[in-house]
Amino acid sequence: MTIDEAQQTVDTWIQTTGIRYFNELTNMAMLTEEVGEVARIIARQYGEQSFKESDKDKVLADELADVLFVVICLANQTGVNLTDALRRNLEKKTLRDTDRHRNNEKLR
Repeated sequence: MTIDEAQQTVDTWIQTTGIRYFNELTNMAMLTEEVGEVARIIARQYGEQSFKESDKDKVLADELADVLFVVICLANQTGVNLTDALRRNLEKKTLRDTDRHRNNEKLR
């Protein structure tokens, strides 16, 4: 699935199953919540925190997909084409960081 297809698929799902988009502020709060769930899994799986019983059924891929879903919702409702935005963002990073990372002693 391409990013464009994902944006269309989410929009179709929202219009049929979800009824309508939550407002942007609600979606921003939901995005923060979902990112927190990703952080919780990462802290336990790759960090030093131990899993609680209630955390053991959480799957990183599912939580990352939740983050992506809400990002796509925000993009759709604010008129952002994520394919174009990502392309421009990568061009910006390439121009800005071409030598920066190569010259970073910490990355060697």
